[in-house]
Amino acid sequence: MKVEQLYTGCLAQGAYYIESQGEAAIIDPLREVQGYIDMANDRGAKIKYVFETHFHADFVSGHVTLYEKTGAPIVYGPTAQPDFDAIIAEDGQEFKLGDVVIKVLHTPGHTMESTTYLLLDENGKEHAIFSGDTLFLGDVGRPDLAQKAANMTQEELAGILYESLRTKIMTLPDDVIVYPGHGAGSACGKNMSKETIGSIGHEKANNYALRADMTKEEFVKEVTEGLGAPPAYFPFNVQMNKEGYDNIDDVLERGGTALNVEAFEAAANETGAIVLDVRHQSEFSKGFIPRSIFIGVDGGFAPWVGALIKDVKQPILLVSDEDRLEEVITRLSRVGFDNVIGYLKGGFEAWKAAGKEVDSLENVTAEELAERKKKEDVHVVDVRKPGEFEAEHLEGADSAPLDDINNYLSTFTDNTKHYVHCLGGYRSVIAASILKSRGIHNIVDVLGGFKAIKESGLPTTEYVCPTTGKN
Repeated sequence: MKVEQLYTGCLAQGAYYIESQGEAAIIDPLREVQGYIDMANDRGAKIKYVFETHFHADFVSGHVTLYEKTGAPIVYGPTAQPDFDAIIAEDGQEFKLGDVVIKVLHTPGHTMESTTYLLLDENGKEHAIFSGDTLFLGDVGRPDLAQKAANMTQEELAGILYESLRTKIMTLPDDVIVYPGHGAGSACGKNMSKETIGSIGHEKANNYALRADMTKEEFVKEVTEGLGAPPAYFPFNVQMNKEGYDNIDDVLERGGTALNVEAFEAAANETGAIVLDVRHQSEFSKGFIPRSIFIGVDGGFAPWVGALIKDVKQPILLVSDEDRLEEVITRLSRVGFDNVIGYLKGGFEAWKAAGKEVDSLENVTAEELAERKKKEDVHVVDVRKPGEFEAEHLEGADSAPLDDINNYLSTFTDNTKHYVHCLGGYRSVIAASILKSRGIHNIVDVLGGFKAIKESGLPTTEYVCPTTGKN
C-alpha cells in the first residue's frame, strides 16, 4: 500500500494518491491532472476511482478532467447532487482498491454532502482518514459556507458537524492517521496547524473543537465565533465543481494568446479586462502600466486573486514573464479564473519601449520612514489582517486590511502622503496598486513591511497573543 500527500502550498491544499496492487485512487485532485496520471503510469498502476470529499469552495477540483482522461468514476458521499455522472455512495459503503478498502463515512456539517474516507489496510485495520474540510489539524471546517444551499443557519450546520465528529471520527482509534484537506493559510478554517499530517489521538488531545467534555452548545459557539466573511469567489467555485468546467488545456491555450502592445491596449479597452501584473513587487514598483493591478505570482497568488477580483468570469490580461505564463494561467484556473484572454508579448519592457504612459510606486525603507517621522507628521496605514494589527502594530498607524481595501478608500482621500505596509512587502504593493487604480496616487510603500519597522526601532504596541489575548 502506498499513500502520498500531494500538498500545494499556495492553496494550503492536500490532494492524495492511494495505491495497492496496481490500482490507484485520487482524493480531491487539483485542476491540472496530468501529474496524477503520470504518477500512476510510472508505477504501472491504473487509476480506479476519483474520490471527492465535498463540493469545494476554495479551489476548482480536477475530478471532471481526470474522469474524462482516465475513465475512473467520480465518487461523492450521500446527498451530493452533481450535474455529471458520478457514484453517489451510501454511508458505510466500501470500495475495494487492490488489497485495501476505502470506506465512506458521511460527515455532514461543513457542507451537507461532506464525507470522510476511511482507509482500511490489508488486514482490515483502520489506517487513516481523508477528512476533507470536516476535520483539520487544530480546527474543523467552517459551517457558514453552505448555509444557502442547505437552507440552514451556520449554527444548525455547526450542530450537525458536532454530531459527525463525535459519532464518526472521534470513535476511531487514536493511532489512525489524519490526512486533512487543508492546512494553515486556507480560508476554510480559522485555527489550522502548520502541520499537514496528524492523528486522531493528537487531535483529541489538542484540537479545541474535539474536547471530550465539550457540549454541543459550546461547540457551536466556539466554531462560529470570529468567522470572517468568506472570499467572494467561493460560491463560483462550488458551482464549477458541481456543474463542470472547461478543460484546463483549453484554458491554457486561450490564455496563452500573445498580444503586441497595440492589440493588448485595444483588448483592454474593448473588453474591460483587468490588467494583472504578476511580476515581483520590486519590479512592479519600478514601473508598470497605469491602472494595472499587482498580485505577484511569488506570493499567495491565487487566494489573493480570488479575494480581490470578485467575478471569476472577469476578463484578465496578463503582464508576466513568458517563461512563467503557463504557471500563472494554471494557478488562476485552480480558483476558477478561466477568462485570461491573452498576455503582453515582450512584457512591460515592450510597453515602455513603445512610448506608452507608465506609472511607478514610491517607496522608502523603514529607516527612512523613521527619519521622516522625526521631522513631520506621517500617516502610516497597516494593510495586514485585523488580527495581525491587533496583536502588534506601529504606534499611531491606522488599519485598512487588504481583504477589504475598497471599503477604506476614505482613509486615503486627503492630500498628504500615506505610507502603507504589510508584514514583509507583498500585500502592501497589492494595496498600493489598487489604490492607484482608483486614482489615489499619494501612496508610499514601506519596504520590508512590519518586520523591517520593528528592526528599525520605531515604537510598536505591546504584543498581544491572538489566541489567548494575553501580553
